[in-house]
Amino acid sequence: MTTLRHPGPRALGRRLGAAAALALALAGCQAANDRLLGVVDPDIINPTDVGTADAATALGNGALATFNSITGGAESTWLFGGLLADEWSTSSTFIQNDETDQRLIPEFNSSITGMVRNLYRVRTRADEAIAALRKYSPASTALIGEMYLARGYAELQMASDFCNGIPIGNGNAVPPENGTPRTTAQVFAIAGASLDSAISTATGTDTRSVLVNRAARIARGRVALAVGDFATAASFVAGIPSSFAYQHTYSLATLSNTLWGQGISSRRYSVGDSVEGNSRNILVANAIPFASARDPRLPVTIPTSGAINGQDGQTYARTTTMWGQLTPVDVANGVDARMIEAETALRAGNATQWLAIHNALRAAPPKLGEIQPAVMPPLADPGTEAARITLHFREKAFWTFSRGQRLGDMRRLIRQYGRTEATVFPQGVHYKGGSYGKDVNLPMVQAERNNPNFNGCTDRNP
Repeated sequence: MTTLRHPGPRALGRRLGAAAALALALAGCQAANDRLLGVVDPDIINPTDVGTADAATALGNGALATFNSITGGAESTWLFGGLLADEWSTSSTFIQNDETDQRLIPEFNSSITGMVRNLYRVRTRADEAIAALRKYSPASTALIGEMYLARGYAELQMASDFCNGIPIGNGNAVPPENGTPRTTAQVFAIAGASLDSAISTATGTDTRSVLVNRAARIARGRVALAVGDFATAASFVAGIPSSFAYQHTYSLATLSNTLWGQGISSRRYSVGDSVEGNSRNILVANAIPFASARDPRLPVTIPTSGAINGQDGQTYARTTTMWGQLTPVDVANGVDARMIEAETALRAGNATQWLAIHNALRAAPPKLGEIQPAVMPPLADPGTEAARITLHFREKAFWTFSRGQRLGDMRRLIRQYGRTEATVFPQGVHYKGGSYGKDVNLPMVQAERNNPNFNGCTDRNP
């Protein structure tokens, strides 16, 4: 039989004291855990934290970092638009790249989903920064103007690259407002309004204001071209020097130039050409021979063996040294301004002025990434309007290689110049199997179907 004994007062006191000590120790551990787990992340700026001019400026700088992600700072539509067009060919293991190059893109393409998300983030973060800067640092007109530039540029890129039916909402509303699908023409109009705000806000004579104002005017000129308002397009870029450049930059401490990272470092993209296949025996109709043209604006290495295979381990990847890991990229530059003026002259029937603009650039070519092109011989007038249009867009394609303009220009050749998909976009057998499809733009993605207003692209017209 077991006898239960009540502890004496000393034993009970010892037990209570030990329990209290344990409780204090546990409380101390919890307090330490709270301090460790409660560290403030300096990269996160919550809306309630923005109550000073410095905080508003930090918000603006964060928006600019996101802006970089839709140009050369991430795998953006600068690359995927060029893949759908003719600037790049796929040498990747990713089916998302292959189907885009083949012009057979489903709306669940996960790579494009990330690109769409970044484009929307630019709009949302720019709007957040504009509100904060106007409240806490209203004298920062250059930075406020740059926020409008970032927003307008994202909208310009969406309209240039995507199908009709782009949802444009308000991510800063409480609750966030789902976007209503818009035509590309409507999104170009929205982009134009944003860029008009950038131009009218960044009016100072300081270096940054001038930089932002000129970049916004060039982007605004591109919007005017996209909707067929050629005379207005030229007026926006008048007086901008050919040497001008608004750039996104890179460093080892932040991020690398992704055009370098994808094109030459990992070799997921191969410079486009009019013949494909390792034996170079597959003709690609309509494609500009970016690789084999040996144009001084785009030096390309074309391997003849498997010494420079692409990421897929099979494709002989054609690479360019235009960019290094830290090479800045031109988001807008003076060449863009000259191309707008040249096309305006061509549309006005002034072939002499059109040709003079092109030949002036060829006589004194500006630096393109890491490349300083040699002086090029002058172009001769091909003699007919159709041939001049072809020559103009070819010249522009080399000046603007992989800077997010080629796909929009190919769509404009159909929309504004009466050409057809069959005479503009790559055609024939695809070198990875099958044939090229019919896509002339990127689809708005499946993730957007979470928006009850969105039921897929309205149409895939150019």
